[in-house]
This record gives sequence, C-alpha cells and structure tokens, in this order.
Amino acid sequence: MRAIFVQIKCDMGQAYRVAREAADTIPEMSELFSTSGQYDLLGKFYLDNGQDIGLFVTERVQTLPGVKDTYTLITFNAFGGGSAA
Repeated sequence: MRAIFVQIKCDMGQAYRVAREAADTIPEMSELFSTSGQYDLLGKFYLDNGQDIGLFVTERVQTLPGVKDTYTLITFNAFGGGSAA
C-alpha cells in the first residue's frame, strides 16, 4: 500500500458537503482534515502499489460534487516518531 495526500479546494460553502461525500464514497480514504489556506481539505488515501494515482484522483476525488481543484502529493517513505528519552 502507498499513501498519497490530496489537497482539495472546494466551491464556496461546500467543504463540509465534500468531506461527507468523500467519507461515504471513497474507501481508500484514511483521514480527511479541514485546513486553512489555499485549500479547504487535506485527504490521506492508501492505494494499492499498482493502482494508477492519476486515474484515482481524477475519477474518485475530482468528480466529487463541489470540488473545484486538487493538488496531489505522492509519498515515498514513512518515518515513525518515538518519545525522546
């Protein structure tokens, strides 16, 4: 599995509707956060290693009603944190 992050810009007043729709319809979504700044939402998605990222984003995320724009970040490695001794 590979994690990707997608920043989502929504039509005015639609961020909560987009978030609910994403949560209800995209099983690959792990977490979705509301954010401040240029984008309204930040989603973390886990895709199978062979899954086409561009196709997933364009067909599953960008087609959600109320989505205006997206920005995708592809991850390479995950690093765990520990408590400092």
